[in-house]
Amino acid sequence: MDLPVTPPVKPMLAKAIGSIPEAGDLAFEPKWDGFRCIVFRDGDDIHLGSRNERSLSRYFPELLDPLRDSLPDRCVVDGEIIVTIGDHLGFDALQQRIHPAESRVTRLAVETPAEFVAFDVLAVHDTDLTDEPFRDRRAILETIGAAFVPPIHLVPSTLDRGVAHEWYVKFEGAGLDGLIAKPRDGTYQPNKRVQFKVKHTRTADVVVAGYRMHKDGEGIGSLLVGLHDDEDRLQHMGVASSFKASLRAELVDTLAPHITDHPADHPWASWMNPDAHQDGLMPGAPNRWSGGRETTQWTPLTCELVAEVKYEAVLNGRFRGTTRFVRWRPDRDAASCSYDQIEVATPIGIAEVLNAAS
Repeated sequence: MDLPVTPPVKPMLAKAIGSIPEAGDLAFEPKWDGFRCIVFRDGDDIHLGSRNERSLSRYFPELLDPLRDSLPDRCVVDGEIIVTIGDHLGFDALQQRIHPAESRVTRLAVETPAEFVAFDVLAVHDTDLTDEPFRDRRAILETIGAAFVPPIHLVPSTLDRGVAHEWYVKFEGAGLDGLIAKPRDGTYQPNKRVQFKVKHTRTADVVVAGYRMHKDGEGIGSLLVGLHDDEDRLQHMGVASSFKASLRAELVDTLAPHITDHPADHPWASWMNPDAHQDGLMPGAPNRWSGGRETTQWTPLTCELVAEVKYEAVLNGRFRGTTRFVRWRPDRDAASCSYDQIEVATPIGIAEVLNAAS
């Protein structure tokens, strides 16, 4: 490609903060729950670059012609690939799009077509824009965005903190997970956390039903956690992970007395059968980005320990994103840990987000 900015490029990142900043010259945008993607176009040649620099082009063939129709002949645009299911972001469906079989990719391109939301521009024609302030890049992107037609979209943006707070609360109902705050005088800095993200963060008390060892074999890598449904069945909610090395070692001793002597009686005993993991829904099912590593081995516990965890959202009955251990709750009875703790956002359509007044 003969562009002023050529692949691979690691996208600019954002640092997590606890609330919407009250000061500073910032632009606010909805934070999407999709696959980050930098689009490189040089005539008919289009490359979809991912955050980890792997090409996404073969997985989303249905986006290539719309991008050719909407973008300038030569440009580099940063954005997010999303999939909507029932007018709501469908991250599970998006994950299913990453598949090695071309026949499946072709079928899913029709069944669950992707869309692209543009939120920055790195180059247009022969001009490298990465050293330009965001306020100028946004103005150029808005000019480009006048030609966008679905499934290509321009992200809404606002300078009004009141509007930003309204978006933060309201847009969760469409499956979005917060806000991005962008310094308007900031240049584009690949792989640097020079922007800010404000994500929905909540806590819940969960049953610790099992664990996996860390990949290096030193200490606990993750806790398998669950909540009771309306019929008192313990449902798998995901894992709590990202422990410090000192806590990983400490957890080995903490959990040892709670390893069950009767694994066949565990609520999730069927998951001990490797065949139970074939549909990709059981804990430990291989991730398509994992390169086929075996991750199904786990140790069942007595389901008596309760932990408080920090989470961002719940998607299809599971915690979405990284769930972090906060503390043990010896004052809580495991049987009392149920779904009624989970906050549910008021549903809205994704079209209301994309058409929000900037």
